[in-house]
Amino acid sequence: MAMSEKTKTALSAAVDPMKAKEHEIIEQYLEQLHADYDPVYSMLLNYECAVMEVETKFNILNNRLSIQGEHNPIESIKSRVKSLDSIIRKLEKLNLPIELESVEKNLTDVAGVRVVCSFVDDIYRIEKCFLEQEDVTLITRKDYIKNPKPSGYRSLHLIVQTPIYTENGKKDMFVEVQMRTIAMDFWASLEHKLRYKKNLNPRTAEELAEELAACAEESAALDERMLRVRERIAQD
Repeated sequence: MAMSEKTKTALSAAVDPMKAKEHEIIEQYLEQLHADYDPVYSMLLNYECAVMEVETKFNILNNRLSIQGEHNPIESIKSRVKSLDSIIRKLEKLNLPIELESVEKNLTDVAGVRVVCSFVDDIYRIEKCFLEQEDVTLITRKDYIKNPKPSGYRSLHLIVQTPIYTENGKKDMFVEVQMRTIAMDFWASLEHKLRYKKNLNPRTAEELAEELAACAEESAALDERMLRVRERIAQD
């Protein structure tokens, strides 16, 4: 998909760190995209459609599985599509060309869906049903629940491809799916806020990292205890 001269100009302006009001430029450009149906807007819309497709699949699974059990396995579903400036920064970080083709070929996390479940076994149950669907192709799988990161971070990460249907026909899109429990999501949200806090001295940062890792262990233990409680209730 070729970019117009206007698109190239806007992208160049967005990536130049010396340009003033960078975010304002991008926001104004995005507003213009809605009016002109520019190729960049078309690309972002494709990712929005991919997110809706995946969200719908999980909502249907949640409803179907709740019929078979006594609870809805999914507590919440959150989704997002990276903003244009976030996409550009990611391309710069990876030293990739600032081009539409580069985004679609190299970035697999532009569209993201986060599925928050009640219990750990719900995550694997829903994952299995989701990946068994014929129009979902698994690209990569990283299980940070069974193999937590050194920080204590826990979550199941999937990169999948799923088709959307546009005015130009079928198009396969990458979507990143993160699956975690309520406790994992709570921990990850707080860890994210603290990790980006500036001006921490090295000693404080190290102590906080140790404290957060300990909190992650306690959070995982809580998930296990709640699962045992549920199993005891089911046995009565």
